Amino acid sequence: MSRIIYPYAVLSGRVEVEITRVRVDSRPLDYAKISPSLQTVALDDAGRDDWQEAVVDVRAVLPEEEIAYGPWSELFCVAVLEESTTNTRTVQRLTKDRGSGTWQGSVRLRRSRHRSRATLGVQVVAAVEGVRGRMIGRSETDWVIDLQTEIPVRDKEIRIVEADFRDGPYAWLRPLKDAPWFVDTSGDMPTVYLNQGIEGLTALLRGSSTVEKATAALVNAQIVSDVWETMFHAAMSDVELDEDGQPRMPIGWRESVLETMLSDVLPGLSPTDAIIELQARREEGYGWTELQSRIQYAAALRAQLPKQLATTLRLTARSSQGEDR
Repeated sequence: MSRIIYPYAVLSGRVEVEITRVRVDSRPLDYAKISPSLQTVALDDAGRDDWQEAVVDVRAVLPEEEIAYGPWSELFCVAVLEESTTNTRTVQRLTKDRGSGTWQGSVRLRRSRHRSRATLGVQVVAAVEGVRGRMIGRSETDWVIDLQTEIPVRDKEIRIVEADFRDGPYAWLRPLKDAPWFVDTSGDMPTVYLNQGIEGLTALLRGSSTVEKATAALVNAQIVSDVWETMFHAAMSDVELDEDGQPRMPIGWRESVLETMLSDVLPGLSPTDAIIELQARREEGYGWTELQSRIQYAAALRAQLPKQLATTLRLTARSSQGEDR
């Protein structure tokens, strides 16, 4: 919003939006398919192939003090779901919680009206200078709801391929026949190969019972964690030096990965300073080994692995208690 000049008063504070829950045909979507850090939801294979409708619960936080004293009236907040490829737009008014700057509501995504990737954001509308319906604020970053991916990844940066590593069409995967998955970062788009030769792996990722879903979400989170770690190392390998001998940030998905993870790998440093420090440690050989645990930690955070592990353990314990009874 800061790049646009409006001929009337607008909000200067941040408008934040969060997706708190997704239900697909009344069934909760697996936690691992919702990534708050990437603001992305993966809806492909959401429990079954013939789902009809997803209900997305939205929470927005507005700069309440600024709203209270600003030059506007008749203010309301809406969630906007749209997809350019199908020219579909759904607007849902949100309800304000009393005594706070939080607004909540649910948006319905009908599968028949969407094809690939929809975006969901929040807009604040009010009467300003006697004119109704003026937009005075909006979320800085919209959520992406992807109907064609099983793993929540921003900007379509990862491709998922299921193949038998032992007897499938990719001969170069045969030496890895016992690996459950492999992350290939050699191309312009990272690719995760899932090994169909591991009995029960793909079936597990499509589990139907509560415990099966929790286990699938945990395995999914581990895959995503491995993806982030592999991409981070690949991105660091593509860091080049400029004419002054300083490390230069790579482009494309490699830049996005580094900017996302560096704050957890080397907290307190700017992305530029962190790149310089990482490059120095790798080339001079000091402290690089110790950084591996930080890289693994950052990857696990991106994949929400700790939270998913806790959820799986809790559900498994509940299931065991039920069987004991």
